[in-house]
Amino acid sequence: MSKQFIFLCILSGLYFIRFPELRPPQNQSKQKAQIKYQKTIIADSLTIYQSENLIIKKLSNYTYKHISFLETSDYGKVACNGMLVVKNFEGIIFDTPTNDKSSLELINFVAGELKSAIIAVVPTHFHEDCIGGIQEFEKHNIPVYASQMTLELLKKNSLMPAKPIVAFDKVLTLNLGDSKIYAEYFGEGHTQDNIVGYFPEDNAIFGGCLIKDLGSTKGYLGDANLNSWSETVRQVKLKYPEAKIVIPGHGTWGGTELFDYTIALFDLK
Repeated sequence: MSKQFIFLCILSGLYFIRFPELRPPQNQSKQKAQIKYQKTIIADSLTIYQSENLIIKKLSNYTYKHISFLETSDYGKVACNGMLVVKNFEGIIFDTPTNDKSSLELINFVAGELKSAIIAVVPTHFHEDCIGGIQEFEKHNIPVYASQMTLELLKKNSLMPAKPIVAFDKVLTLNLGDSKIYAEYFGEGHTQDNIVGYFPEDNAIFGGCLIKDLGSTKGYLGDANLNSWSETVRQVKLKYPEAKIVIPGHGTWGGTELFDYTIALFDLK
């Protein structure tokens, strides 16, 4: 090996030390995979259905966010989120749209565009933005599952739907073709009964109104437990620390930063 070649190698090494931004990536394949994933998320977040009553966005291979609207006295017209998971021509919904009209649009979209049948609806708590369109699902003989606490609060507030609801305690497991989807109670927060939904294949969480989107205020606190809210979300984050899709009850979806934001927002000082 010539002295001139050795000198050039040393000079090149010093150059990259002096200008590290020009150094070749250590793991190009990993970086490319991350870029590809980011592009996929952006592409799949496009709106695939929109009307005056309902918006549907695709977030990943199987997971969708549905958005409907609720007129409120305190906050005006509020956009309310729910999660739809469709696989193997079957669908499961967390939180109904806010009224029967938007619920019918969602049912028709799943049947007509996705060629799938909705096999279950799971409200994440007893408020109107979770159950407002439940009668339309009952008309189509779609089973509704709710926690025992949610059932008790529905009865207490005279909100029980006409048809029976399938009750569960703190954990619900549903089959979706060859996959499974979960609902689980972690503690009080926005309400006494708030649960979250989880679909492992897309690493997707529907946090409902327990989870806040970035920059949002505390919102409606009439049924909240402010002493427990942060700790409840900490338990969610502890179980799902690498969640890729986190959908709040209102606003923009994101990742685990929504857990952190919510924890900080309600942390007791």
